[in-house]
Amino acid sequence: MPLRGAQHSCLVSDDAPFFRSLAELDEWATNPVPKLEGVLSFTPRSGGETENAINRGKLLGGYTESPTAPAYTFNFWSYCESFIYFSHHRVTIPPSGWVTAAHRHGVKMLGNLIFEHAESEADCLRLLVGALPTATTGPAKSNAHTLPVSPHYARVLADLAYQRGFDGYLLNVEAPLRGGVEQTRALTLWIAMLEQELKRKVGVHAEVVWYDSVIVDGRLAWQDRLNSINLPFFIPSTAFFSNYTWPSPLPAMTAQYLLSLDQMHFSRRKQLKDLYIGVDVWGRGSHGGGGLGVFRALEHISPETLGLSVALFGHAWTWESEQDKPGWSWKTWWDYECKLWLGPKEQEKDIPLPPMQLKRGEPPCDHGTFKPIADYFPRMPPPDPKDLPFFTTFSPGVGWSWFVRGRKVLHSETGWTDLSKTTSIGDMVFPRAMLAWENIEREEAVPAATSDLSMDDGWLGGSSLVVSVSAPGSEAEDAFFRCVWLPIQSLAITPRQSYRMSVIYKVDGSVDTDVGASVKGLLEHADLVFEVSSPSEASYEEGWTELLLDFTLPIDRSADITAAAGLVIGFACEDPTQAVDFSIHVGSLSVYANLPTPAHTPLSPKVIWVDFRAVPEPMDGAASPFAGTLTWGTGISLGPLPTLSLSSAEDPKPCWVLDHPPSAFAYFGVYALAHTGEGAAMPPEEAIFVGTTGLDGRANRFYVDPPCLPAELQSARKVRFFVQGVTDRGQVLEWEDCAFVDVTAVAGEK
Repeated sequence: MPLRGAQHSCLVSDDAPFFRSLAELDEWATNPVPKLEGVLSFTPRSGGETENAINRGKLLGGYTESPTAPAYTFNFWSYCESFIYFSHHRVTIPPSGWVTAAHRHGVKMLGNLIFEHAESEADCLRLLVGALPTATTGPAKSNAHTLPVSPHYARVLADLAYQRGFDGYLLNVEAPLRGGVEQTRALTLWIAMLEQELKRKVGVHAEVVWYDSVIVDGRLAWQDRLNSINLPFFIPSTAFFSNYTWPSPLPAMTAQYLLSLDQMHFSRRKQLKDLYIGVDVWGRGSHGGGGLGVFRALEHISPETLGLSVALFGHAWTWESEQDKPGWSWKTWWDYECKLWLGPKEQEKDIPLPPMQLKRGEPPCDHGTFKPIADYFPRMPPPDPKDLPFFTTFSPGVGWSWFVRGRKVLHSETGWTDLSKTTSIGDMVFPRAMLAWENIEREEAVPAATSDLSMDDGWLGGSSLVVSVSAPGSEAEDAFFRCVWLPIQSLAITPRQSYRMSVIYKVDGSVDTDVGASVKGLLEHADLVFEVSSPSEASYEEGWTELLLDFTLPIDRSADITAAAGLVIGFACEDPTQAVDFSIHVGSLSVYANLPTPAHTPLSPKVIWVDFRAVPEPMDGAASPFAGTLTWGTGISLGPLPTLSLSSAEDPKPCWVLDHPPSAFAYFGVYALAHTGEGAAMPPEEAIFVGTTGLDGRANRFYVDPPCLPAELQSARKVRFFVQGVTDRGQVLEWEDCAFVDVTAVAGEK
């Protein structure tokens, strides 16, 4: 979240992260739980020119996070369309932070239903017939019908996905079905039931993915491809995952087989992009050896030419294979992770690759030098900011500090992880920033630039983007002032929609700079010209500056176009023949739709009230009179009352217009201040940061865990807790729009 302190109670995290059996799932279903309103809902990408992209990627993995230590996080959402959170429990529920991180980028998050080994065979049957009563029961008359299929678990699993906010399931049946064809046929009907229930309760975007495992006669026999003996499971599913131990000819054979199918009897036409060919980053029998050799397998899947999609298994290999080695750190992992996905920071001539071992009978193939994963997929922008405001603080979901408006309010020696705080790292600046001369052709080379994430300085959150620029000396007559364009983030933009962009930055270096914000079209839209207002500028503490501008694309076009948001950086040199170096920190970038018209009333969110409920007996024995749950209510401020100026009862101009949605909250910060006596001033600016919401997926709730409270509050008799909201546009509420609650220690506990 991040939280102050260490060794926190389980009450700060999600409930029931998994179920070991269908019986445990039934127990959950008997005690209805409210929907987690703190989990961001799925908003689809509008697509732009990638809307009908034929190649897609699904990722499959599951990880352990701690609020008081760095852990693996995923940050290349632009290159995948869904993420499956996997474990070997019967039902795996994606953590709320992972769901929010995926949805923020327009990526679906799926859970996992798995049956492995002989111990799961009973549940395989129970899945189909449903939970049976303990009383004696049976058919009214004997019949010769085959195994009936109950929708019970399809409904319960759909309810679970709705309650936790995720988007479907991977079905992994890696146990033999002893009922043979009777059981497998019934299972295909159940798959159709599950997809129907998910689309009804979760949304039309929900997915059911079948994993290449059992075949039509019930035997467990991985095929490494789609063929006639696993086709019936694919027909009612949204997509098909092949196993990853295929020899190189099989992806093409899979594509050919799908194209040969007579689909006139299918209720939904199957496409090549619905076939996800498995690749294991660990290299367990996977073509190319895994690791930095993953590209060898991707070349045979050939998403761009064959039209197949990719299922990438175990992509946390960069973390899990290295974390116990001497000299390992989060920074070394980050560089390694970026190399696998995006390529090295600098063009390396020779990147060591794992040995290439062909399977028996597999034809030889030459794949050449290393290529990053991103080379095989289109970069897809996040949802259109008119549908979901775009806001990033360039957070990878981990950090060692926490900043609020540039001020450090928390430092942790051990670090923290909170996936709900994951935002785009800037999908156009890694592995290296690509500068271009701004509106002019110059003969000299464009300055070199490198990109990194700074954990030592930030505007809001735990990090900031740092772009370091090195400009060589120039003999050109006009070299005393040069200007470059720095694209930072791709966006999907609706023509004729008015947007507002905010960029908060600061510059380090002795060179004089003039920084502006801009938006430019990408790809075939590069010649499009946006109408951009003159930016306004505001200065803040710690050297931060905010640029605000409005922009519109004044063309008539039904589809979104892809654009880049970035900075125009001018730098002046007294002696342009000398090389200059400087860096720019970008603390936040947000883009959102403006009010529909000037007549619409501006709306301001606020926290109205805060309440506290003490925990009578802490579960972990960490006693504190201030341990308990904070809850709060939020609302909307309408601003000053307008002056009524109606000319008559027939006046066509309304007094006000209020038909537009307000800003939502991204998260809340919680602060605490010990009472110093009745009547004493209690300025919120002096309160101590305790933590943020986010780990448990609940809206307007924070569990005050005793380790969160600093020592000076543990001995207090009365504490005031403040709750401060942060909107999905990156606005930190002023204290006038926040609220507090006073909590008094129970008599006898002090």
